[in-house]
Amino acid sequence: MKTFLQKISSIILSVILVCSILPARAAASYEIPGTCQVQANTGAAYTVKTLDYGYGNNTYLSLRDIAMVLKDTDKSFSLDIGKNAVSLNPGNSYTPVGGENAPWEDSENPDISLRRNEFKVSGQIVYYYTLIMKLSSGYYDCFMMAADLAMILDVDITVPDERSLQFRTEESFSVSPAALEQAGYFYGVNSVLVGDATTGEVYYGYQSDISYPIASTTKLMTCLLVMDAISAEQLTQEDSVTVSEAAQALSDSADGVIPLEAGAQISVHDLLLGALLPSSNECALCLAESVAGSEEAFVRMMNQKALDLGLSQAIFFNSHGLPSYTEDIVPAKRQNRMSAEDMFRLVSYLLKVYPQITDITSLEKANLESLDLEVSNTNPLLRNLPEVTGLKTGTTNKAGACLVTSLTADDGTAEHDLVVIVLGTEDSIERGRVSGLLARYALNAFYTGVVETESGTARQTSGDLPTHAEAAVDWILRTAKKKR
Repeated sequence: MKTFLQKISSIILSVILVCSILPARAAASYEIPGTCQVQANTGAAYTVKTLDYGYGNNTYLSLRDIAMVLKDTDKSFSLDIGKNAVSLNPGNSYTPVGGENAPWEDSENPDISLRRNEFKVSGQIVYYYTLIMKLSSGYYDCFMMAADLAMILDVDITVPDERSLQFRTEESFSVSPAALEQAGYFYGVNSVLVGDATTGEVYYGYQSDISYPIASTTKLMTCLLVMDAISAEQLTQEDSVTVSEAAQALSDSADGVIPLEAGAQISVHDLLLGALLPSSNECALCLAESVAGSEEAFVRMMNQKALDLGLSQAIFFNSHGLPSYTEDIVPAKRQNRMSAEDMFRLVSYLLKVYPQITDITSLEKANLESLDLEVSNTNPLLRNLPEVTGLKTGTTNKAGACLVTSLTADDGTAEHDLVVIVLGTEDSIERGRVSGLLARYALNAFYTGVVETESGTARQTSGDLPTHAEAAVDWILRTAKKKR
C-alpha cells in the first residue's frame, strides 16, 4: 500500500523533479527550454525536450520526442501537428520528421503562448492546454503536461531518479489524492471533495468543511429552485419570461454573457440553457425574477433552501455568483459562499430529485431558439471523459476558478452519480487539470471499491447508504435536521 501511495509523486509531480537543463540565456523568456531523460518500461533512455512555462518546474514535454520513446510499445501514437491544431491517434505508429530526441539548438529561444489549441484524440476534440511551436526543421511540435498525456494514453509514469521519467506501459494511469495532498499539490486550491452522490459517501476531501466563495456554481442553487417551481406547476419550461431592465443592464455590463434587451421574451428552457452552459448571469437573473418576482425575494428563497438542506456554511447574496455590493456610502463587497461539503449535499439532492438536469449540463452546445443563438458549455471535462455529465463552472477574482463535475458510473445493478468539487484554483487551466485528476480517482475508487482514509490506508467503499432516489432524499433531509 505504501508503494501505491508513493506512485503519485511519479505520476503528477514527476516533471517538477526531472528538468535537467535550464539555460541561463532563457531566463528572460516565459518559456524556459530544458531536457529530461525518458524511457519506456526498462528500455533505452531518450532525450526529451521540455519547456517550463512562466515558472520554473511548470514543465511541458515534447509530444514528438515522447512519440519516439513510445514508438515500439502498445502505447504508441501518431501525430499531426499544425500551427494551431494537434491530432493524436493512439495505437498508430509515429513517423519521425527529424529533430526528435535531440537537445535544443543554441539559436532556439521560444516565446510562445500556452493556450487551448484545437486538440483531437482519435478524431474527437478534447480540451487540454498546450504550447505549439515551429521547429528549425520547419515542422511544428506540441508541448503538454506529463499528467495530461498520461491520462490521454492511460499509462503510468514513474521517476527512477530525479533526472528521468519512465512510462510503464503495462500499468494504467492512477492517482492518489492523499499523496497529492502530502506533496502540497492542493496548496494552490481552496478545497476539493470527491464522492458518490447516489450513496452520499465521500471518497476524499481537502479543506472541504470550510466556506469559500463559489462564483457561478451558485447557479446550481438557482436552477434547483427553478426546477422546484416547475415541479410545483408555478411555471413550465415553455413559459416566456420578459427581460427586465435589470437583466439588460447586467447583460450590457462587463459581466454580461448573452446580449438581452428589456422587453424581449425568452423561454424558461432557453434561460436554463443560458445559465448552465455559457454561465449567463443575465439568464440567471431572469430566472430568479420569474420565480420570485424580484431577485431580493429569490435570494431569500435560496438561503431558506440552504437551511432546509442543512447547508450550514452557505450564504447567498444574488442568483448568479458575481460580487455583490452593499448600498452603504463605503460599500462592502460580498460573494456567495459555501463549503465543498455543502456543495456536495446540494448537488446530491439536485441529482436525485431532478436527474434531468444532466440532459442540459451534458450538452456541449445548444441553440437558444428564443434568441436564435448557439451557446457552448464551459465545462472542459465533457470533452475529455465520456462519463462526465456536467455540472457547472464558476470564476471570480476572489473565488478563483471553480468546477463542479458529475460523472455517471454503473456497478452492474444501478447507475451512480459521482461528483468532483474543486473550489478556488488559480485559473481555468489548473481547474481543469485538478478536476480531471480527481475525476479519474472517483471512477477508479468506484470500480475498484477501494478509497483512501485520511491516514493514507485503504478501505472498502460503503454500500450501507440508501441507493434509491426517494430514500436518499429522505436521508439527506433527515441528516440535515440532525445537523441543525
